[in-house]
Amino acid sequence: MALVTINDTNGLSAAVTLAAGGDEYAFGRIVAAHHDDMARVAYVVCRDADVAQEAVQEAWSVAWRQLPKLREPERLRPWLVAIAANEARQMMRGNRRRVVREMAFQPTPVEATSVDSDGLAAAMDLRNALNRLSPDDRALLALRYVAGLDATELSRAIGLSPSGTRARLGRLLATLREDLEHV
Repeated sequence: MALVTINDTNGLSAAVTLAAGGDEYAFGRIVAAHHDDMARVAYVVCRDADVAQEAVQEAWSVAWRQLPKLREPERLRPWLVAIAANEARQMMRGNRRRVVREMAFQPTPVEATSVDSDGLAAAMDLRNALNRLSPDDRALLALRYVAGLDATELSRAIGLSPSGTRARLGRLLATLREDLEHV
């Protein structure tokens, strides 16, 4: 068993190569390095922490099976977060019957009532606007703004050209702005 640090490019390539060959320890290092990013993206897509964690577990299963086919180890992170987004979208399609959504409620202490109510209202407006988007649109936003993928990485993840991806993202952001202006 080789000790692999995946903080550098050589370590990442080595971890991917070892994991693709069946090394569970190397795969565990990859999981440790990328699980949180994948969970954040999945959560933005499905808006449910339990479903997001389930989607990420499925994504890891897919990644384990497909890892030997990854041609560019340096593209591991974008590849993994795209898999997580896809799994979250698929789970959302399968869970369309769900009509009740539990919302966590944290009562605010009396001394915290001076919190910026305008900022809180703006955050709620944005959350509601995001909730009105399709899981595919939320996935695109999550891959761009949560995972930080650039237009080229996004285009590979969603199967469009970089310019088509930028155009779709621009239209999506314009829709969000318009939705927020009418609140």
